[in-house]
Amino acid sequence: MAVSPPSARRDAGKLYPSAQAALQGLVADGQTLAVGGFGLCGIPEALIAALRDSGVTGLTAISNNAGVDGFGLGQLLATRQIKKMISSYVGENKEFERQYLAGELELEFNPQGTLAERLRAGGAGIPGFYTRTGYGTIVAEGKETRQFDDGHWYVLETALKADVSLVKAWKADRAGNLVFRKTARNFNPACAMAGKVCVAEVEEVVEVGQIDPDHVHLPGIYVDRIVHNPTPEKRIEQRTVRA
Repeated sequence: MAVSPPSARRDAGKLYPSAQAALQGLVADGQTLAVGGFGLCGIPEALIAALRDSGVTGLTAISNNAGVDGFGLGQLLATRQIKKMISSYVGENKEFERQYLAGELELEFNPQGTLAERLRAGGAGIPGFYTRTGYGTIVAEGKETRQFDDGHWYVLETALKADVSLVKAWKADRAGNLVFRKTARNFNPACAMAGKVCVAEVEEVVEVGQIDPDHVHLPGIYVDRIVHNPTPEKRIEQRTVRA
């Protein structure tokens, strides 16, 4: 028996008029959020601003880093909406440093590859994995370790899952199929897959069928809501030029 394709109405229902509308009824106090981006590259800036304006608190944020002071996730640190960061790199943010050293912010530190694999495992339904990275360091403290037949010791790392994922893509069709642009892809696909619900902020929205299936980086099955932000700020974190 032939299977009918998804209705155009259901696909159109993924597109929301604003970041605020996309988060309405979705975010709540005490949630865990996975947020894509690497530094300021490929961050869902409009969704982060809307999350700040929502006023939710007690959040745990899974993200490679915490933005910079006053931009990206740094906005949520300034308003004290984040209680814990699960991150890899935490430089470039003085408020992060201040809160952490004052004992006001929890931090679960991860080697960068381990963070990526923990997110990937969460999206793939794998509860944990062993890695040599971090063995014999503070990263392994309190975790199970095991020696395998290759003679090396490994650390057991658990998967990461989120209540809500906020990601940034370059292009989406109305079914939620995403295309990322160059290095802005970074942690975004893994974050999207690790969340129970995923909201994608995109620069361009096209009709279903206008993206070559071979060019889809993340299938629409992982994306629940779409926000169109055609003019993102795209800040440069560090600019170095010749004298």
